[in-house]
Amino acid sequence: MLYRYRKHRGVNLGSWFVLERWITDRPYRFATAPGQSDLDIARGPNARELLEDHWDNWIVEDDYAWISERGMNAVRIPIGYYHLCGTDPSVLHETPFHDLLPVFSSAWSRITKAIETANRYGLGVLIDLHAAPGKQNRDPHSGTSDPPTFFNSRRSRKHTTRILCTLVKALNAYANSHRPPLANIIGIELLNEPDPSSDTDLQAWYISTIKALREIDSTIPLYLGECWRTGQYADFVQKMASPSLLVLDHHLYRCFTTLDISTTVHEHIKALSDSSAPTPQLFARVTETLGRAGGGLVVGEWSGGLDPGSLSGKPGEQGEYVRTQVALYERYCGGWFFWTYKKQWAGDTGWSLRDSVGSGVFPYRVGLHKKRESANDDGRRRLKKDKEKAQALEVHTSYWAQYPGKYEHWRFNDGFLEGWDAGYTFLDSSSQSDPYGRVTELGFKGALAMKTTRDHGKSYWEYEHGFIQGVDAASRDYQASYCS
Repeated sequence: MLYRYRKHRGVNLGSWFVLERWITDRPYRFATAPGQSDLDIARGPNARELLEDHWDNWIVEDDYAWISERGMNAVRIPIGYYHLCGTDPSVLHETPFHDLLPVFSSAWSRITKAIETANRYGLGVLIDLHAAPGKQNRDPHSGTSDPPTFFNSRRSRKHTTRILCTLVKALNAYANSHRPPLANIIGIELLNEPDPSSDTDLQAWYISTIKALREIDSTIPLYLGECWRTGQYADFVQKMASPSLLVLDHHLYRCFTTLDISTTVHEHIKALSDSSAPTPQLFARVTETLGRAGGGLVVGEWSGGLDPGSLSGKPGEQGEYVRTQVALYERYCGGWFFWTYKKQWAGDTGWSLRDSVGSGVFPYRVGLHKKRESANDDGRRRLKKDKEKAQALEVHTSYWAQYPGKYEHWRFNDGFLEGWDAGYTFLDSSSQSDPYGRVTELGFKGALAMKTTRDHGKSYWEYEHGFIQGVDAASRDYQASYCS
């Protein structure tokens, strides 16, 4: 519960397993034409040795420590279906990778080692299926340089469902092989950036695949790519009954479209910071919708990258753009993951977290930083909780008094108290033994509110409002009492 519902502040470990040439081109030096995808590399000479060397050296132990020192608590790891052949060789059957078991058979042991190492550093792991059989989008980071056929191939879709079932079984078996079992697998993402011929096709596949996965594990959070149609897919999730988290993954970039390129950085900043602007309005609406469905929203990929034409050259403008994004995601989302951790070439402050932090564009540290012990403080907290609750209830009651109707403000009262307690459950789980001083905060507030009460009737909204305000009040109190 704590790992899965907490606020995820993380980074993508891009081009580790699923390779992208613009991030690092060393693995491509023997790739067959056109030399853009994992398959092109695997078809070239010395592919196994080259890939294993890359897997062992692109991300190492020191990287987990560096990420943790930045206050982050999660990583998103993109993988291809062919990286699972070490646990189930049949995932390659009747795919372009059918004869490449020797090349990829050792990838799974590296993935599980990554999960175990992340666990030692208190990092949650989101496993993202970046490359599915048949390709779910046109990009070469979906496994091959061929055109996509996923949505035209019933077999590819069925095979992907089976592969995801294999992935969940393998992850559970690996987690349970430890004592105590590893708890840091925060979810799996069913497809990265799917580009369906119709939303009906993708949503039908989501429904059948979620059903199959829930029969194996009813608790693991499932993350869904939403094709940049966030509101539409939030309505889709709302209609589904799920026993555990269903999370929409939105990717936010402002450097690719003609409109993005013609927009100045200061206009981008305003569009993300003005609460009345379309994107903050969308996030607020979708977060509420998903919370009431027991789910949530994350931004699974974002960056500080902008077209050069958007920048004026004024000092600090790119950093302000990055900080504006962080503030937006912190306010509305259950988590966020910067793209990407590093690049082969130094100096890209828009896309490389290492370079962005080093240049001061990205904050040196994110999240709360615990500085004082929080034990033996129950009396002060009880008084503070009662005071905060009374003030919040008065504001809530006064506001709705303007609009005649039948209200049940006692639900707000109960929600606030239970939200405060839930918030402090997460906050108090932050151990003094964490050498990085990170503080665990509740991220999926709406979803946990739904789990905390069984009464979801027409007045549930008052309980929900109280719960979320109670969580936020607890977080402010913790920050003032133990972090400043």
